Amino acid sequence: MNVEEYFTRTGYKGPHEKPDLETLTAIFQHHIRAIPFENLSIHCGETITLDLDQVYNKIVKKKRGGWCMENNQLLSWVLKKLGYNTTILGANVYNAQQNVYATQMTHLIIKVIIDGIAYIVDAGFGVSYQMWQPMELVSGKDQPQTPGIFRFTEENGIWYYEKIRRKQYIPNQSFSNLDLLEKREHRKIYLFSLEPRTVEDFRFQCSYLQTSPEFWFTKKSVCTLQTTDGFRALIGWTLSETKYNYKENMDLVEFTTLKDEEVEKTLKEKFGIILENKLVPINIKGACTL
Repeated sequence: MNVEEYFTRTGYKGPHEKPDLETLTAIFQHHIRAIPFENLSIHCGETITLDLDQVYNKIVKKKRGGWCMENNQLLSWVLKKLGYNTTILGANVYNAQQNVYATQMTHLIIKVIIDGIAYIVDAGFGVSYQMWQPMELVSGKDQPQTPGIFRFTEENGIWYYEKIRRKQYIPNQSFSNLDLLEKREHRKIYLFSLEPRTVEDFRFQCSYLQTSPEFWFTKKSVCTLQTTDGFRALIGWTLSETKYNYKENMDLVEFTTLKDEEVEKTLKEKFGIILENKLVPINIKGACTL
């Protein structure tokens, strides 16, 4: 495994000798714009593993993406190699349909300390809830970014991550999959504690999420990638492309329904992914929002 090869994968060509916030932000942004958040392995008959060498091989050598346990584990390894003070944390994701936080810790995130200041780095959430910059770990402070306004709130040692989003302009209002859109402007995302975790703490969840019908990972084939002005997502046969700040306080969201034969072509052209095994797209209504 080689950090320079990782940089070739993400297209980062800047300096990395000094582990400061500016360098971290640049490395992070190159990661989220080159490496998709995706769960396609589940729907290709493949098994997702948390062994770092296999994660590296999948994302760097095979130019695939991954979910949080893969993306953030790889990024954590890179940052450690560069001299950053990093800690893995575990989060419980908010279920918007049931209006509750998950009881299981299923999301892996990274805490980075620079000059005594703690930041949260998360390259593995995707869609409109993907942060674009490391977020300072401070309670109650609005942190505006291009995707919207993010905020942490701390209560009794538990940290809550949420987002205030802009309105959305959808030219094709008759589109049949508008259920994919998040209707609320103020959205809870996940909660977490500052208890240090290891990758081993996620082994069971990694296996469970790939098979359990309770979670959306088995209900939808998803591939999302951040762009310079928004993000694109392929959920089942539905391609959505979002442009942030299309108008004042409004994002543009455009949908396209693909045919079966267009799915893998779109993955290659829009997400840079070439699959080794046959993808079986799936999109069960109500299991995921953008």
